[in-house]
Amino acid sequence: RTSLKLVPALGCSSSRQKYTLPDLPYDFGALQPHISAEIMQLHHNKHHAAYVNNLNIAEEKYAEALAKGDVTTQISLQPALKFNGGGHINHSIFWTNLSPNGGGEPQGELLEAIKRDFGSFEKLKDKLTTMSVAVQGSGWGWLGYNKESSRLQVAACANQDPLQGTTGLIPLVGIDVWEHAYYLQYKNVRPDYLKAIWNVINWQNVSERYQACKK
Repeated sequence: RTSLKLVPALGCSSSRQKYTLPDLPYDFGALQPHISAEIMQLHHNKHHAAYVNNLNIAEEKYAEALAKGDVTTQISLQPALKFNGGGHINHSIFWTNLSPNGGGEPQGELLEAIKRDFGSFEKLKDKLTTMSVAVQGSGWGWLGYNKESSRLQVAACANQDPLQGTTGLIPLVGIDVWEHAYYLQYKNVRPDYLKAIWNVINWQNVSERYQACKK
């Protein structure tokens, strides 16, 4: 499989800005036993694909409204653009944040920054896990970079709200806590899923994102 770009914001092709579903950088079953192949296949091929498809539809309608000067329709399309655009951005980051060779601890500058801003890697894990468990309904837990303060921060976003577009933080690690990300395997026990996902976090990818956003 071809790998994703490092920061695939809203990757698109053609002059019509048609967004495409990115390939996974590993096989569906590569993250087992922590995340099952069935979950990965449904999550990627059905859920993420739906966000891409609906984003393309919403953007096409928006372009038509823009050409007509139809401000009312442009405004009415904003929720669909935010939801489906956020879903595409978030999942494109999520796939690269995971790896069959993941887990363990980050190294180098990223680890030093984590120690500086959270006290220790374990404290970061505890804080991000607790925040992600506490998300009401569907949403995401994030580790992000605050460019103004040059500090790492954790945050939670509802639904598919994209981290940078809603908080200004640059995304480093995103943890999907929608039920479709874990229910087939972990049922309603979200804490078990969150405990398991740390075993497949791709710290090399996270470190590369950290270096890129500091430039």
